[in-house]
Amino acid sequence: MELLRKWLGHPEDIYNLLRFKMGGYRAVMPRMDTDSLGCGLRTCYRYLNQTSRSFAAVIQALDGELRHAVCIFYLVLRALDTVEDDMSIPLDVKVPMLHEFHSHLYEPDWKYTESKEKDRQVLEDFPTISMEFRNLSKVYQDVISDICHKMGVGMAEFLEKKVDSQHEWDKYCHYVAGLVGIGLSRLFSASELEDSIVGQDTDLANSMGLFLQKTNIIRDYLEDQLEGREFWPREVWSRYAKKLSDLAKPENIDVAVQCLNELITNALHHVPDVLTYLSRLKNQSVFNFCAIPQVMAIATLAACYNNQQVFRGVVKIRKGQAVTLMMDATNIQAVKAIMYQYVEEIYQKIPSTDPSSNKTQQVIASIRAMSLPGSPMASRHHYSPIYLSCAMLLAALSWQYLSTLSKATEEFVQGGEN
Repeated sequence: MELLRKWLGHPEDIYNLLRFKMGGYRAVMPRMDTDSLGCGLRTCYRYLNQTSRSFAAVIQALDGELRHAVCIFYLVLRALDTVEDDMSIPLDVKVPMLHEFHSHLYEPDWKYTESKEKDRQVLEDFPTISMEFRNLSKVYQDVISDICHKMGVGMAEFLEKKVDSQHEWDKYCHYVAGLVGIGLSRLFSASELEDSIVGQDTDLANSMGLFLQKTNIIRDYLEDQLEGREFWPREVWSRYAKKLSDLAKPENIDVAVQCLNELITNALHHVPDVLTYLSRLKNQSVFNFCAIPQVMAIATLAACYNNQQVFRGVVKIRKGQAVTLMMDATNIQAVKAIMYQYVEEIYQKIPSTDPSSNKTQQVIASIRAMSLPGSPMASRHHYSPIYLSCAMLLAALSWQYLSTLSKATEEFVQGGEN
């Protein structure tokens, strides 16, 4: 009954969960016909689904040949990331591997069979992935190879180096996510589905990646601590504790939340760039692909802001909330309304005694200026009394059914968490 009570408090979630489950997801994620693909591409899409159902769904919704280019781009970077994550590979072997990984794209027989990581299949069958890479147009190959090279060098740099300054935090996030945004943007332009400026403006593309990566790092504080990883910048957390792990101690919860709020404020500075970037997109499939993770991120930051639970467990947005965001974020005005909604939610939670309160208010003011609410926001949240009554009745009749959403659906709505 707890699930029912949650849904009764958010009737729009019920409605959108039903719409999503009963086929509404095809509006943002059309089904792809894999029967017409060659054996190699079918294998690549199978690996894509196995390594990330969420990304598979949005990638397969892209138009034309861009879909295959982004699929291969994702798998190449997944293979590179698997090398970086594999702690069984000695550093004297791993560093050269990361530096040279891009060259293996042109070596038909290269593969790595000694990984212990869960996604090792993309290394063990790298010949299939590299073959499909070489089947792409040269303009796509050049982008993927270049980004793979730059990311490998960056990953190697941070293998033995912790993130100290906020500048290094931006640099680390650039290597692991900003470069992805830059590479994707260059692929969008290369496909001619988007104007050349989308691929040329690397600052905006980088911000797209940094906003997502910083959100993940902020939210995953406790998980990273438990696994011995540290990605919060020392320059910030050292003002609140002697060790980053100290923030998880109950007696330090007040300063821990202040540190959290400062990092969220830092991440919010990327939102104006995100809105500018999205406003340039023309193709609907590209817009959906880019906008959905960004609105998931702002909703996640709103849930994390001033929230002690970040240091005690996992903070997630509701599945129904995620589905609502996915189905709403299909045009720039709707995205602006969503951004406005969540920064207002953060604004209402700013403690007057928080050391970062003035900076948080300032960045929210700049986001407000770019995303003043209009009719899209009203349409997203206005529900008639009849609708509300029907929704609550529907919840009472179908809450158990909805709680058994398919695994694929659950993984997709949680996709922004990976």
